[in-house]
Amino acid sequence: MGKLKNWIIVAHPWAFPASASPALIAISYLFYLYKRGEIAGLNWTYGILALFGAVIFHMAGNLIGEYHDYISGVDRKEKTGPSRLIVMGIFKPTTVLYYGYAVLFVGILLGIYLLLNTGLPLLFIGIIGIVSSTLYYKFKYMGLGDLLIFICYGLSIALGVAYVMTGQLLWPILLVITPVGLLIVAILHANNTRDMLQDKQAGIRTQAMNMGLEGSQVTYQTMLLVAYLLIAIMVMIQMLDTWVFLVLFSFPLAIKNIKLMRKATMDDLGIIRFLDTHTAQLVLLFSLLMVAGNVIASFI
Repeated sequence: MGKLKNWIIVAHPWAFPASASPALIAISYLFYLYKRGEIAGLNWTYGILALFGAVIFHMAGNLIGEYHDYISGVDRKEKTGPSRLIVMGIFKPTTVLYYGYAVLFVGILLGIYLLLNTGLPLLFIGIIGIVSSTLYYKFKYMGLGDLLIFICYGLSIALGVAYVMTGQLLWPILLVITPVGLLIVAILHANNTRDMLQDKQAGIRTQAMNMGLEGSQVTYQTMLLVAYLLIAIMVMIQMLDTWVFLVLFSFPLAIKNIKLMRKATMDDLGIIRFLDTHTAQLVLLFSLLMVAGNVIASFI
């Protein structure tokens, strides 16, 4: 059982809300539109498959990234944050890499099935997922990881789910998913802010390093607050129902995370050791409340 646990841990399951949440929000919003008569029908089977596909691609990206972070010297014993099982000697680097590509292969097979049963636009959305899974580490090391994550998790997952469920490219869903997309980027930003010193030693540059600690703190705070502001704006223009204000129940956690980020100093980055995990929890809570708001609004 202990070995099975390690196979799960090395895939970073605590980060899966970053891929599952956009899919769940998209599904709930489509249901809301369906109940209002704005779309004709929904293919629930394809929607569930797309949800699993998003998580599978995410898992593959975590594993492949774990390998490259070790090989490049980004992950080392003294690094703070979650346990690195390659560094601890529990897994050989190549084992994790092959594990990642095996998972990616499953995701691609699932994507091909959906592609053959939907249409060509899904191919381009799938390519974004493959690039994110296999080459994210390169974007991260050049300070472009935040942008790639926003495009992949903040936009393309929701657009892909909407396409397979309706057969249409519903562009307004990109705005609907943007708040949680910002929160997902904040997970990465918290991680990179915590690891600035180790990343510098490894010779890579993340966006957090480019901004410096103070700039990273302001950016993290801004992403969290803008997420809630966008929800308010979309409710005001009646793009979302007022029930979506349920997300405000997650606001205290957002404020708690912001205060923790503000406490960080270059001499004590360890204080935000688990801020990425706390931010992932915020993403999950925010998303579930938004899903609940969409579902309740569908029946009222």
